[in-house]
Amino acid sequence: MLAQSPERILQRLDWTVLRRLDGILQGDYRSLFRGFGLDLADLREYQFNDDIRYIDWNVTARMQVPYVRQYLEDREITAWFLLDLSPSVDFGTVQTLKRNLLIDFVTVIARLLTRHGNRVGAILYSDKVEKVIPERGGKLQVLRITKELLNHPRLKRAPLTDLGSLLEAAIRTLRRRSLVFIVSDFIGEPGWERPLALLTERHEVLAVRLVDPREVELPDIGPIVLEDAETGKQIYIDTHDRGFRRRFGEAAQRREHELNVAFARSGVDVMGLSTEGDMSEEIVRFAAVRKQRRRIPASFGKSRTGDLVLASRR
Repeated sequence: MLAQSPERILQRLDWTVLRRLDGILQGDYRSLFRGFGLDLADLREYQFNDDIRYIDWNVTARMQVPYVRQYLEDREITAWFLLDLSPSVDFGTVQTLKRNLLIDFVTVIARLLTRHGNRVGAILYSDKVEKVIPERGGKLQVLRITKELLNHPRLKRAPLTDLGSLLEAAIRTLRRRSLVFIVSDFIGEPGWERPLALLTERHEVLAVRLVDPREVELPDIGPIVLEDAETGKQIYIDTHDRGFRRRFGEAAQRREHELNVAFARSGVDVMGLSTEGDMSEEIVRFAAVRKQRRRIPASFGKSRTGDLVLASRR
């Protein structure tokens, strides 16, 4: 694959993704992104589906009934990308690696945000936090982030990804309430759920999960040697073995379930991006799900709402 410049990538995505999104969403990017209120406008009693982070505990204690704060909306958004560039994101097909998918997604969303007057920044992680790109606005900021991603070295070997350290770095770095995109395949060490929960206490967090179909279901292609992209450990397997393929699929399903539970507990919406999928379609679908969820009335039972939430994350 020929080396690409940030300008060429942005030009390609402008024609293939951004213009398509403009036509479908018709400028309704509010279904994807919201500004954050900074000025207290009113207090009212808590209703089902209200964000518990807005509960005013002092008023609640006096009234003996939960009250939430309402804010005047600030339409300006500060967005941050927390980017996992560990070796496992270099997995994929000849046409598309998860890393290429990450670069395209960040470029598209950063451009969508900055051309509406918002600011974006990024934190880059490989085997540790490598770089913090302070938030700024404008097209030049998009090109800068894209260039940093293109030039970021690819590690041949690394310890298991520690997403917790990336999330903790974000907690320390982000000073004002922000829209946060965690872009990762979420393959790595356990224990990142706690810093994720802490991050969501102050910020609106969206998880963007990079996937490749071969990580979920092994093709029947005979004996092969699999190598862990991060540790370098190798294992010989025979994919003709139906029992092995079944166990592999069951393990992938368990991991999928565990991730969905972790995201649901933290109140984080998830967008899945596949190396064989259409990014434009996934962004539109994600926007529609978020818009629909905001319209769910309080009369819906908890279990029904929970079913809708989990359905949106498959």
